[in-house]
Amino acid sequence: MRIVPAEPEDVSALLAFREEAAAWLSRLGTDQWQRPYPAAKLLETIEAGTVFMVRDDDVTVATITLTPEAEDGLWSERELGETSLFVNKLTVARTHAGRNLGGRLLDWAGDRAFRGGVKWLRLDAWTTNEGLQEYYRRQGFAHVRTVRDGVAVNGGPRVSGWLAQRATRPAEHGFAEEPVGKEPSGRWARKCVDKT
Repeated sequence: MRIVPAEPEDVSALLAFREEAAAWLSRLGTDQWQRPYPAAKLLETIEAGTVFMVRDDDVTVATITLTPEAEDGLWSERELGETSLFVNKLTVARTHAGRNLGGRLLDWAGDRAFRGGVKWLRLDAWTTNEGLQEYYRRQGFAHVRTVRDGVAVNGGPRVSGWLAQRATRPAEHGFAEEPVGKEPSGRWARKCVDKT
């Protein structure tokens, strides 16, 4: 398995991956991700170099977006003055559930941020998905507050406003990084290859 930056041609695969996750979440009784995510918005984040995929051979088995950009209306001006990276759309395929891939990706993100001199790894989770919130607490995130006002990226009322953070730190996440040149944004210039 390896972590690679997503490319524009990965949009349809990532949207299908998200739909699979939405179906699973629906079976769990949550409305998380039931509205389609805009393909143009996903392409924008891919072109910014902030979307990463875990691949097992040629199959995408997990994805994470790690960005310096916060969604509007969530974090205070003081908080935005602190160095932070934001985790979005962390998803693991059901075929690879139970292998701590999500935890390893969070550790990878925190380690990457730490090496870049960033203080906080932050996220906004689905407001009504208490199981997901508990998962992030087990991963060392502390709840900051819940924001219910505003509009979701894909339309409708804000549904992902449970804010949490943890300090960045070095981590043994099991991924080695190799330089691959600059991505379009110049923010990320690494490819990660799983050691295992």
